Order: sequence, then C-alpha cells, then structure tokens
Amino acid sequence: PETSFEESDAGGWDECVPSVAACTVIYPGGEVRAPDHGDLWGLPWQVLDSGADSVTLRARCTSTPLELTRSSILTTIDSAWVLHSLYTLVNVCDLPVPWLWSAHPIFAVDDGDRVLLPREVESIYVEGSTDGKLRSGQRSLWPIAEQTDGSGRDLSVALASEAETGDKLFAGPLHEGWCTLKRMRLGLHLTMRFETAITPWLGLWLCYGGWPERTGTKQVCVAMEPTTASSDSLAAAGESTCWLSTGESVTWPLELRIDRVPMEAV
Repeated sequence: PETSFEESDAGGWDECVPSVAACTVIYPGGEVRAPDHGDLWGLPWQVLDSGADSVTLRARCTSTPLELTRSSILTTIDSAWVLHSLYTLVNVCDLPVPWLWSAHPIFAVDDGDRVLLPREVESIYVEGSTDGKLRSGQRSLWPIAEQTDGSGRDLSVALASEAETGDKLFAGPLHEGWCTLKRMRLGLHLTMRFETAITPWLGLWLCYGGWPERTGTKQVCVAMEPTTASSDSLAAAGESTCWLSTGESVTWPLELRIDRVPMEAV
C-alpha cells in the first residue's frame, strides 16, 4: 500500500478509489489514509465472470470499506471498437464513508495529436504543472493558455518528449460527458463518454516527457480521466466529495469508442 505509482510501470488503465493523490481524511466514522493513486491499482482483482468479449471483476479497497465491481464488454460497430463498462461501488461497513473515483487510462500519443473537449469548456483548472509553465491553483483558458512567461500554448495539441512538461488539469462540472483524443498519424479517434450526473468532472493529464521524476523512461501520454471530483485529492475535493451510507451502493457507466478514420478525415 505504501508503494508510489511511479515505482510501477506508470502505465495501463487503473481505477483510482478512494483518492488519486495520497492523503488522509478524518470523518465521523474514522480515518481514510488513501495511498498514491488509490488502493486498487496494486491489487489483484477477483474474476467473477468472463467470456470471449466480456469480463466482470471485483476488488476491495484497503484504506476504506469499499468494494468496486467493473463489468466490461467489447463490441464492434462498423469501423469502431466500443468498450462498455459499468461500475458499482458498495459500502460494506456500518458507517458512512467518503470517496472519489477517477478512471485512470494512460493513452500513448505522438506530437501533433489533438484533445477535443465539449464547446462548453472555455477554461480549465490547473491542479499541477511539473515545470511551472502553467499557474498551479488557478484557472486558465482552454485551449489557448497563457504560460507564466507570457507566451501562449495550445493545450489541445500533444507535444514531443523534449517538451519535458506534465500538467494536471480539470474541466467541469460538465453538462456534456465526452472527450476525444485524435491519433493523427494512426487514423484513430478515441472517445470516452460518461454520465455527468455522477461523474461531472474530467481530469486531463498531459505529459510530454515531464514525469516520472525518477531516472529512466518518461511518459509521453494523454490521460482522459472522467471523475466524480474536482481534485485528485479526497482531502481537497470539498463539495465534490461523494459519500456512501451503510450498505449503500452507486452505479455508473463509462464508454470508450475507438474509431478508424480515413486519413484524409483526421
């Protein structure tokens, strides 16, 4: 539980519960000591059911009495693959428990790939910037942000690893639950759709050679992270903190669609 996420391969698709950032939260029933990227990324999951194109998995948190079940099915529609997932989180104790959830898929990118958000997104909140070029703790315009040196940067365009940047952004709360990553050279569009009634926020991790801090290979990726909260930290989530009462459960959907697009239409 004490292992830092960057000590792993720092890739893949994880489910962050009850927090993304390591933190401690005191609540009426006790204390949550959430580890880095939550409890579940470092645990084996129980396979409840599986088929040729579907699987249902379950894992129990270690820092809180919460149990997450994820059922996924992969389908093919025309020139697209669609991964449909349904999540159910249950409080298995006799006390109310605070939590947040964030999807944490790390998508590889090439410089020039593009991130598309709904038109309602005109600004984003900068939670962190590894090189300090964006102002942490402040809002910035989307997609053209003013950097601390006064220059402009199009945040919707992926950079090469030489940029050595890593920025965590939040958009929301949203009315339209979608975001798209256009893999320009591959002719692919990756679109995530989510239910804003339960997951009204979208985290974006734009990393182009700026993390992990350890020596070795750096991430060049975009993470599109639908989430219940306006922060990576449960301790800082404020009014966006979710609660589950004794025996209560909550269910929400998430969809990833990968479209093959003719190169002239990219």
